[in-house]
Amino acid sequence: GARETFENYYRKQRRKQARLVLQPPSNMHETLDGYRKYFNQIVGFFVVEDHILHTTQGLVNRAYIDELWEMALSKTIAALRTHSSYCSDPSLVLDLKNLIVLFADTLQVCCCWRPLFILLSSCAALRSELGEGMRVVLCCLLPPSCKFLSSPFQTPNPLCTRVPFQPFPKKFPFSEFVPKVYNQIKEFIYACLKFSEDLHLSSTEVDDMIRKSTNLLLTRTLSNCLQNVIKRKNVGLTELVQIIINTTHLEKSCKFLEEFITNITNVLPETVHTTKLYGTTTFKDARHAAEEEIYTNLNQKIDQFLQLADYDWMAMEPGSKASDYLVDLIGFLRSTFAVFTHLPGKVAQTACMSACKHLSTSLMQLLLEAEVRQLTLGALQQFNLDVEECEQFARSGPVPGFQGDTLQLAFIDLRQLLDLFIQWDWSTYLADYGQPTCKYLRVNPTTALILLEKMRDTSRKNNVFAQFRKNERDKQKLIDTVAKQLRSLIN
Repeated sequence: GARETFENYYRKQRRKQARLVLQPPSNMHETLDGYRKYFNQIVGFFVVEDHILHTTQGLVNRAYIDELWEMALSKTIAALRTHSSYCSDPSLVLDLKNLIVLFADTLQVCCCWRPLFILLSSCAALRSELGEGMRVVLCCLLPPSCKFLSSPFQTPNPLCTRVPFQPFPKKFPFSEFVPKVYNQIKEFIYACLKFSEDLHLSSTEVDDMIRKSTNLLLTRTLSNCLQNVIKRKNVGLTELVQIIINTTHLEKSCKFLEEFITNITNVLPETVHTTKLYGTTTFKDARHAAEEEIYTNLNQKIDQFLQLADYDWMAMEPGSKASDYLVDLIGFLRSTFAVFTHLPGKVAQTACMSACKHLSTSLMQLLLEAEVRQLTLGALQQFNLDVEECEQFARSGPVPGFQGDTLQLAFIDLRQLLDLFIQWDWSTYLADYGQPTCKYLRVNPTTALILLEKMRDTSRKNNVFAQFRKNERDKQKLIDTVAKQLRSLIN
């Protein structure tokens, strides 16, 4: 007379047992036997329920079984997603896939476990493992001292395609990084194809699964790998140039990956809803990141040289040549931009212009910094020799493609400021100020006043008896007059 109570008790206890059965062991991902044991206990649990369903009257019913199935489905998929991501062996991943297929086929007699196949078709384990392999390849292919391959592979005679006629060594514009990464992606695509076997997927579904998986490999794993390589502290300018060249060629190779997938799936790219590969975007983003890193790296190198600057701001006479630190800096820039000839023209020009502007701005800051409270005309003339060295470098055309004196314009602010003070051409500056054709158009009155104040203090300090010499008195009066006029311009 207590059947209803017994049924409720039975179902409550079995739900508790189901939760225990569906809880995977923490080390399940370490071996295939761990997954097999987990699947066996799930199958065993539902075999008992299926037997009771068909041999008793009312103890369990289909609604109760479906409730357990829903819970088991969500728990199993969650467990597989979590643990399969820890798989570190590609063969284990494929064996696991086959085991899941058998598990799903076994359970289909009781319930439709189609979501398990959806899980398989988008399983992150394979992508994760091959992505880890990709990271290993990247680390191996791009060590701190990357070998730079400079000239393209060509035959001596354009009409002759027989390779033996080209003298050794034969060279490509890219390093071995390119073919190895390309082959790694192909191996991944092959593995995805093998992974799709026995999943009851159509050709279109297989093609879509492979393309989506490859896109994840490109946009997540490979993209992160490239970004990490670019951000390494020990990667120099030469390696960054090589990365740009390599990613340029990998970007061009994406169309061949598209064709490769089409050939192995026999699904034409014109098919409706065919997913496109995002490799072009991935490699383009990596190339732009490398370019930005080049600009930053160059500026940091320039700053390191500028830290060696040791000007005698109270010198009465200039030296006979440019400062040693600046000569070394220009030598570094020349050798660096010689490597940049392998880059696309626009990138090399941007890097060169960016470096010259940064150098010009840094020299200006060096001249105007607050710690330099006084300076003499002799110190200013020595500084002028250094700026002339920079201008000579700009005129020499370190990177081809600049028109006229475009690169020299990076130093125009410094040049006009120094000319104004060395020639002491205040009458021209003050008379023409504000006109488009002004000779000193790039000289800001605030900058001029700061520099003038430094020179006025020097003049006062070094001329104790200035009041007894007419020339000195006139010069001091002129400085005061010019300073006053500059303040009025600023206001």
